[in-house]
Amino acid sequence: MWGLSPTNYFPFSSQEKGSGDEVSFTGEGSQAKQLGVKSYFETVFPKMSSDYALGSVECVLIDLDGVVYVGMQVLPGANELFREIKRLGLKYNLITNNSTLTPAQYVNKLATMDIKVPEQAVLTSAVATAIYLRKLEPNGAPVYIIGEDGLNDALTGAGFWVDENAPRYVCVGLDRQLTYQKLATAALAIQNGAKFIASNPDTALPTERGLAPGCGSILAALVATTGVQPKVIGKPQPDMIDIALDLLGARKGTTVLVGDRLDTDIQAGSAAGVSTALVLTGVSRRDEVQDTPYRPDFIVEDLAEFISLLKRR
Repeated sequence: MWGLSPTNYFPFSSQEKGSGDEVSFTGEGSQAKQLGVKSYFETVFPKMSSDYALGSVECVLIDLDGVVYVGMQVLPGANELFREIKRLGLKYNLITNNSTLTPAQYVNKLATMDIKVPEQAVLTSAVATAIYLRKLEPNGAPVYIIGEDGLNDALTGAGFWVDENAPRYVCVGLDRQLTYQKLATAALAIQNGAKFIASNPDTALPTERGLAPGCGSILAALVATTGVQPKVIGKPQPDMIDIALDLLGARKGTTVLVGDRLDTDIQAGSAAGVSTALVLTGVSRRDEVQDTPYRPDFIVEDLAEFISLLKRR
């Protein structure tokens, strides 16, 4: 594995991620021979230099749970990161799979941690779900919702209405007041033809006490009952990334996504074609990276270390 000593981040080019291809450095037909050594490394390992990798960054997409905070505990570097983003004049968006809160509630939560962001800077999987369904149903449609304020407000605010008897869509997010009756109503609707929509597939939610069940745990129960797989809107699908970039007017080639999960954040960034940075303050661990095809471009201990990359601009 290529490393940038003495720091703890390890870059990979998009050309080698999960490709399994053998790299040949010698021989008349080798890429290195054809391109020349310098050009070869710039082509195959375009992020070998942190200056090269982050010097052109104009937009930062930031996950929340496990990155900025865990529960109500702010994580190292979080406050400074937003000051640095402002100082550098970067575009940014907070993109979270957690659908429980509304953007306004997230703004209030962050304010208690002395982090001030505008409401339009928060894109939740609930809001992304509403945007997705609105494109399919410009006039709205009946839905059944398993979820909390974030998902309920996003969908009803986009012109959808709750119908437990004949919903066209069953929309599922994390619901910490989940009951058997809610699961039964959703399962029966799906079996009767309602389309199954998941705001996110996160199996676990980082809390101060450890990992608690996430939305994916609810999805698993419905899949086991119905045999139907949901259409997932949030990460690891690239939809949220594309929506965020559209809202910001940002380019993929100058965007980096910062997240704590290989199976959602990093996979989504890879699928969307943006650079990725894994922070080790949430779910995924460093030793898991070698076993996934979705390798991050950088691995950092926390946001404080990520800031050091930004400061190399």
